[in-house]
Amino acid sequence: MSKEKPSLPKGTRDFNPEVVGKRNYIFNTIKQTFQKFGFQPLETPAMENLSVLTGKYGEEGDQLMFKILNNGLHEKKEPEKEKLQENWNKILQQPFSTSAITERALRYDLTVPFARFVVMNRNEITFPFKRYQIQPVWRADRPQKGRYREFYQCDADVVGTKSLLCEAEIVLMLDEVLTSLGIEDFTIKINHRKVLGVLYEFLFLQGAKGTDIDLFVAIDKIDKIGLDGVRKELIDKGYTSEMVNKLFEILSLNGSFEKINELEDKVKVALGEIRDDVEGNSKNQNNTITKIMRTPVGFVELRELREYLNNLGFKNFNRLALDITLARGLSYYTGCIFEVKVNNVKMGSISGGGRYDNLTGMFGLPNVSGVGISFGVDRIYDVMEELNLFPESAQTSTQVLITNFDASAEVYALPILQQLRAANIATELYPDQVKLAKQMTYADQKKIPYVLLIGSEEIASGLLKLKNMRTGEQESLRIEEILKKLAV
Repeated sequence: MSKEKPSLPKGTRDFNPEVVGKRNYIFNTIKQTFQKFGFQPLETPAMENLSVLTGKYGEEGDQLMFKILNNGLHEKKEPEKEKLQENWNKILQQPFSTSAITERALRYDLTVPFARFVVMNRNEITFPFKRYQIQPVWRADRPQKGRYREFYQCDADVVGTKSLLCEAEIVLMLDEVLTSLGIEDFTIKINHRKVLGVLYEFLFLQGAKGTDIDLFVAIDKIDKIGLDGVRKELIDKGYTSEMVNKLFEILSLNGSFEKINELEDKVKVALGEIRDDVEGNSKNQNNTITKIMRTPVGFVELRELREYLNNLGFKNFNRLALDITLARGLSYYTGCIFEVKVNNVKMGSISGGGRYDNLTGMFGLPNVSGVGISFGVDRIYDVMEELNLFPESAQTSTQVLITNFDASAEVYALPILQQLRAANIATELYPDQVKLAKQMTYADQKKIPYVLLIGSEEIASGLLKLKNMRTGEQESLRIEEILKKLAV
């Protein structure tokens, strides 16, 4: 029997202890911020019924789901076994329905399962309901740097309120988390789906045949496929070249979030030019155009968000940008949308989210508005590695290693080991009686900051040698002094 070479599925990874320590540093920083803002923890299953997930992410999102083949013949009753076996027999035949072979999928994100949870538990939870969730998700995407098939998301959502205070707190959390991780040069991009909706309404009045979702999904790809790629995609969806030219003119009107009024005026001018290009407008069309131009929906809420941030004392407006090209391809967003990019690293967005008004309605609970944000831990990790931002403490689990010279030293060390642990000082006793050099190498490779050396001389005097592995300094101390020193 030949030996199989071990391998991993593409887009997945093992994490060694050092990497797990660094990842936990990110998780804990995010978790502390979420809890500070009043969010409670929640977990949902790795798999969901396919009907729960399908149609919530747009056509492309549906294609990226990892579907789970039906199985478990031994669990079925005889008539069900026969039916399931028939379905399997149809797999190689055409046509066959997807439901014949799969009824479940691995979760694509944490937001849709959260909406499903809210609907199923609406009588037990208190609204507004604030939850955070830190779990893996799966997408059948093409693996590349910063893009994996299995990755963690860290989500915080609040449902049951339309208050823009929630959006303002999202901005505060984004700023606090990234600053706490040592990431300083980043931009929080903000837009509003109804600003994009205004653009679609005008293009529709010009005769555009594509849907608004076609427009949003295409715009969301500007960073990936460029303007030429987006142009081709929109034209294929029924937009004319002239419409796309006008659209690109408006999409170039980005700027500081503090200058919303100026940007709104520029958008109005551009929309007015589109209106003038439309010949033979009906009275109803002209009324619609005039109403839209008077106060484009979306800018009102963006100004209110800015006011909340001012009143909350937010100081880092230089990190905010109003970006009209920001679309967020997921189809469930309806209001403010967010995306975060680190400016000095070549990497896609490390966080994103927005307002959704209709998600729970898809599960039979209408009129429950929600808003949330998701941190991409894997991308944040790559950014922090590239910028060398992880503190040494993020890689350290053991604080003290006690050496093991011989049998008598081991017996003497055992109660000391327990004393240190009882004081919440992470401590190991080297398990084997080997040369000191090997034990010191072990401590060095594990980045253990202190080594406690206990030999016959130390046993006789009660003064134990504590070596600082970073500085090389050694001190002879009694156990009480060691406990006091390391507890600081």
